[in-house]
Amino acid sequence: MSKKAPKLAAVLSAVAAAASLLSACGAGGSENSMSLMVDVGYLPKHAPFFSAVRRGFFAAEGLDVTVMPGSGSGNTVTAVETGRVDAGWADFGVTVMNQGRGAKVKQVNLLQAKSAYAVVSMDGNGINTWADLKGKTVATEGAGAMTSMWPYALNQLGLQQRDVNVVHAASSAKLPGLLSGQWDATLALSVSDAPAIDALGKNPVVLRWRDLGIDLYGNGIIFSDESLKNRPDRVKKFNNALQRAFLWSCQNPESSAEDFHREVEGYETKTVVKALDEQCSLNWSDNSPNSQFGTMSDAGVQEVIDICHNFLGLDKNITVTPAQVYSDAFISPLSRGEHITAP
Repeated sequence: MSKKAPKLAAVLSAVAAAASLLSACGAGGSENSMSLMVDVGYLPKHAPFFSAVRRGFFAAEGLDVTVMPGSGSGNTVTAVETGRVDAGWADFGVTVMNQGRGAKVKQVNLLQAKSAYAVVSMDGNGINTWADLKGKTVATEGAGAMTSMWPYALNQLGLQQRDVNVVHAASSAKLPGLLSGQWDATLALSVSDAPAIDALGKNPVVLRWRDLGIDLYGNGIIFSDESLKNRPDRVKKFNNALQRAFLWSCQNPESSAEDFHREVEGYETKTVVKALDEQCSLNWSDNSPNSQFGTMSDAGVQEVIDICHNFLGLDKNITVTPAQVYSDAFISPLSRGEHITAP
């Protein structure tokens, strides 16, 4: 792996494209063969999934798991519901929106207990704190959840919509536009755009929405209701393996980066480690030593449901309850501070 920062085209290709498929042992077709689709094309934040396979966490549970890239959380939810894949890693709000439209899936393992929503900029752009946003230009994708919730964030800041110039850009144009000075910052996920900026040899500046009190559940694991009913033991084994792999990756980021490099080119080890540090900062809902990794609460889920009704366009005449959205019945949560060893 070159120690030089990769060219922009290489990084954007890694962000946008499906790099490869990854199989635990390539058997396929057996009773315990499973497929897992992540949310987007492979990024450094996905390193724990590669480690779950490479380090034998899934195999220790008797599972042969294939990891594949996604093309947006909405498509991942659809793939799980229709049975094209067994499990998915998807945004919580997107999952609720799909459930409101009738999708028969559930969140069963919350790997991001905190929101990754952020405003991302770079050193030299004059943005170091939230107060610096006034008068600046921020790029966002036209139909994303963050775009819909941006007025809520401005309200938390005490700003009017006219105080920040928002422009719409395609996902593939956001980083090039930031680098070329077309805009001062982007609405983005801290676990995605910040490492990509670092990979280009720039210093990212990250303003996290959760610091404004907007701290919704992030991404978690979804299964179809059919799988939960007919294959509950397999779901429990899957969750147990993935939870341990996630925490192992947090405790061994350089080793997890090695697993990532086997499948995806274009990122230095330090960039993957930076992404893992950000990812791991989202593991726990609070700082309590009694926090349990992966679990959800009715109150936390209801907050996401309310956001979907108030900002994301979920019809208020459609009732979605926490019981429809999630279940903790398929997880044996790990506690903070537990040391994990690979099988």
